[in-house]
Amino acid sequence: MNMIVAYDITDGKRLNRVAKVMLDYGVRVQKSIFEVEVSQKVFRELKKRIEDIIVTEADGVKYFPLCEKCAGTVEIIGQGQFTDPDREYYVF
Repeated sequence: MNMIVAYDITDGKRLNRVAKVMLDYGVRVQKSIFEVEVSQKVFRELKKRIEDIIVTEADGVKYFPLCEKCAGTVEIIGQGQFTDPDREYYVF
């Protein structure tokens, strides 16, 4: 499944930890926004890792699923780059 993950983390240490987790699953497209392509099983793992870090009363994470058709219509203006959906990612 293709998705966009956006987050707002209020504490610097938690912010860095969340960013490191996200780098295991996808590509940073903006400071707190990642593009990821994962299976349902890997998505559950990603969410669990994030939930173990954040403080829900202060932080927020949003997962925006993209259908295949929508993912294929992404437009980039300015300083962006195309994320190849066929590229392999490794979770460490």
